[in-house]
Amino acid sequence: MKKKFKLQDLDCANCAAKMEEAIKKIDGVNDASVSFMMQKMTIDADDARFDEIVKEAVAICAKVEPDCKVLL
Repeated sequence: MKKKFKLQDLDCANCAAKMEEAIKKIDGVNDASVSFMMQKMTIDADDARFDEIVKEAVAICAKVEPDCKVLL
């Protein structure tokens, strides 16, 4: 399954790169991208664990940049 999520208050491109790198390491993720310019995150992951993976990705985003919110 592949889904796009809007990001709010993502302040730097370096943070976006860190988020993308960490999300790609989550078990079950096929591909992920975090765009600072577009303020969007795309996750392509296993259907069976998708909701769990999204929760992990949201936690990673909060850890890297506490002000950034993922609009689900």
